[in-house]
Amino acid sequence: MTQLKQQIDKFETVADNNYYFENQKNMKDFKSANKAQIRYIQLLKVVFGLFILTLSLSKNAMAQEKVQMVRLAKIKVDPLQLDKYNNAIKEQMATAIRLEPGVLTYYAVADKSDPSHITILEIYADTAAYQAHIITPHFKKYKEAVKDMVKSLELVDVNLIASAKQPSL
Repeated sequence: MTQLKQQIDKFETVADNNYYFENQKNMKDFKSANKAQIRYIQLLKVVFGLFILTLSLSKNAMAQEKVQMVRLAKIKVDPLQLDKYNNAIKEQMATAIRLEPGVLTYYAVADKSDPSHITILEIYADTAAYQAHIITPHFKKYKEAVKDMVKSLELVDVNLIASAKQPSL
């Protein structure tokens, strides 16, 4: 208690900088008498900062450990119904992205030499997001609409190795 009282007795609140500079000797005496406590407080600040940083990094690592589901859908469409199919897939993709937070990315591309060969890259937050997606009304509507247009469908689950994009995209 005596040590605490000494620290309180030496604590000053100054009205302005002029008063502080006029009484700077008192502040120097206070700092030299309490160097150990000041260093300890600085050390605590550093340790606390490192703790927060570690917590943040571990939270990011945990988020990254949640495995996204990445799939390629290789589709052969009846060439006579290609325009109808393209409209149906565009509508389904736009609706899923708008309504489902677990649907992260869709890219549908057509083979230049045979536009009826379509490949869709689908990325979901996780398998649960995919399972939720395939029971939505808009996905069921799409499946019903295209059932006679699709000649073949191959679903290939893949692992994302790397991705890159321009910062503005």
